[in-house]
Amino acid sequence: MSLSPRFIAVILAFLISLITTTFLAFVDGVSKGMLFVSAISSFISSFFLVLYAVDILVFREVNKMYRTIHKLKMRDFNMAPRKKLIRESNPLKTINDEIFVYVTKKQKEIDELKKLELFRREFLADVSHEFKTPIFAAQGFIHTLLDGAMDDENVRERFLRKAANNLDSLDVLVKDLLVLSQMETGDIKMNIVPTDLRKLTLSIFSRLEHIAKNRNVTLKVKPDDMPEVWIKADADRMEQVMLNLIENAIKYGNENGKVIVHFSESKKYIEVEVKDNGPGIPHEHLNRIFERFYRIDKSRSKEIGGTGLGLAIVKHILNAHDTKIAVMSKPDKGTTFSFKLEKAYHQQLPEAKTDEVVNQLNP
Repeated sequence: MSLSPRFIAVILAFLISLITTTFLAFVDGVSKGMLFVSAISSFISSFFLVLYAVDILVFREVNKMYRTIHKLKMRDFNMAPRKKLIRESNPLKTINDEIFVYVTKKQKEIDELKKLELFRREFLADVSHEFKTPIFAAQGFIHTLLDGAMDDENVRERFLRKAANNLDSLDVLVKDLLVLSQMETGDIKMNIVPTDLRKLTLSIFSRLEHIAKNRNVTLKVKPDDMPEVWIKADADRMEQVMLNLIENAIKYGNENGKVIVHFSESKKYIEVEVKDNGPGIPHEHLNRIFERFYRIDKSRSKEIGGTGLGLAIVKHILNAHDTKIAVMSKPDKGTTFSFKLEKAYHQQLPEAKTDEVVNQLNP
């Protein structure tokens, strides 16, 4: 129903006029002409008084409130401005709806800020802990040497090596943090070129061969009938992705187990799966494994090593390639990480360009 100021004024003026005329009709000596004049005069006067009261004192003030709330919504939520004001609807209901929407969005914003604050505190605590361990260890070895252990040649060399190893771990942590920060801020640009992902994977297998042998883990690429797997990607960043996923599969899988990198192709995409047959990841941890410094088993993670940033970096690199990583895991059944990348047709490239890409993979 329309509730414009004029409609309200007409209805109220008519009711006032009707009541006034009805009341006068019971008064002795009042003629029909007097009733007519009374009805018209009361209707007109009531109409203008009610119109003024509703329009000036209610609608205009409500519209001011509406403009203020809408400006806040435009500023806080980047909403498009509205030219139409409240004129043909219930003003109080409309303003109530506007306030409800604004408060709801503000509450969501507050909840998000609380989550970010909690994440910030956890991140600072994790960073402090990760930095403290190698720094304190290296500091202890160096101070021990300065306090007199330097005179013993065997102790000196052993302690210096341990201090150097801890500082190397600190250097890796700082580099990972820098890469992650640059990925999040968009400072690192992807150099998308045709890349043979199968050749890159075999190269990573060679680099990780000693780790796999220590745990008696078998490394395999499937299927055998795909000698080349060409994708559009940044070769260096994709190497980071595959290195992190394969190394994690080796380290956190079972001894005497196996790690399989499986490729499958569709019309436009190559799907990549990195599988292991390890103990799997508990369901309650699956949603958090891509967070920075998140560790499922902290004691085991410390023994194995690593910065706790690998999967976070993997996630951001794949996001920069306009794709997402998925994980499936069942206890005692193993874990599978998967993602899709756009296919590249290297046959269509100039021969020199193809050689350049291959050379990047085999420096």
